[in-house]
Amino acid sequence: MKEVRSIQPMTWLFAARSLRDFGDGFVAILLPVYLLALGFSPLQVGVVATASLFGSALLTIIIGFLGAHHDLRRLLLAAAGLMVATGIAVPMITDYGLLLVVAFAGTINPSAGSVSIFVPLEHAVVAREATSADRTMMFARYSLVGALASAGGGLAAALPDVMTRLGMAQLTSIKLMFIVYALVGILGSLCYARIPPRPVRHEADIPAALGPSRAIVLKLAALFSLDAFAGGFVVQSLLALWLFERFDLSLSEAGVFFFWTGVLSAFSFPVAAWLSKRVGLINTMVFTHVPSSIALGLAAFAPTLPLTVILLLIRAALSQMDVPTRSSYVMAVVTEAERAAAASFTSVPRSLAAAASPALAGALFAGSYRAWPLLICATLKITYDLLLLWQFRHLKPPGEG
Repeated sequence: MKEVRSIQPMTWLFAARSLRDFGDGFVAILLPVYLLALGFSPLQVGVVATASLFGSALLTIIIGFLGAHHDLRRLLLAAAGLMVATGIAVPMITDYGLLLVVAFAGTINPSAGSVSIFVPLEHAVVAREATSADRTMMFARYSLVGALASAGGGLAAALPDVMTRLGMAQLTSIKLMFIVYALVGILGSLCYARIPPRPVRHEADIPAALGPSRAIVLKLAALFSLDAFAGGFVVQSLLALWLFERFDLSLSEAGVFFFWTGVLSAFSFPVAAWLSKRVGLINTMVFTHVPSSIALGLAAFAPTLPLTVILLLIRAALSQMDVPTRSSYVMAVVTEAERAAAASFTSVPRSLAAAASPALAGALFAGSYRAWPLLICATLKITYDLLLLWQFRHLKPPGEG
């Protein structure tokens, strides 16, 4: 008999993901502008991004311990509450040390991507609700709605420019956008509240650690960490900073650019799901990722803004196709009992690795080595892709020929 599950929890999850990524989309662009307006240096911007990502890693570790013992809906609601508190706290603080504390303990996401405390919890809900046959496509849809919402958030980052032309001070208009971020968190919590609770299992039923898939998961975690470390050099806040400093982009121009990168990324997800059924998950991850890294490396040397934009748009159309395929692959190559542990073991090292590089990128920006973060990112990502293909080309998930 064909397995049938309610799609309603996924509908509410997708709505919450959309709201969250909409907020992350404009905050990732406005964060460096806000910090520079307060008088901080590019290096200090990079340190804030690093603090934010390290905080996300720590919270992900805590979530990993709590996830098996507490209802996922309750944890998602707590995370949404933290998002609301972050949006309220940031515009009230101008001291750099306090901003670092808020960045570390809050939900500011400089990457506007998958490095977030929400992600492991949402992945667990997706894996719980989707059938094996629909898993990759469901992760693709999950990523699609998030990327489209993030693109809309990129457009919303232009609103401070509009408010400035109407007579409002730029700093005040940006602070208002952080209040909007808090309101988005409230709306997201209302969506998470509609996800039905699941009974917490007894201690004896909860797997204490990884079992037969330990070696596979640890190897994947190491490779994913290399990829995340590379991506940390060009998180969205730092890419926006690079465009602001090199080409003197306005917030409106940056908003339009990040809108289109988000749209291209969004529609690459269903393409990735379709492609993975024909060439396999690993091949889809690698052979779309390498050209995107080459485009990023070329963008570092592009002499004009139009050429740079074209290369970065090519990168956007290809670089995220590994997101749903990676999530699906991890869930497919481990046993069902190990999925929660596998999600934590692969997410936490990624978060820690991603947190280490923004401060290094900020230091390179401050030292006028502006092209180096892009080049380092591209080189390390290609290295990751080749290692992933070498190590896992023969380990195919069930149902893949």
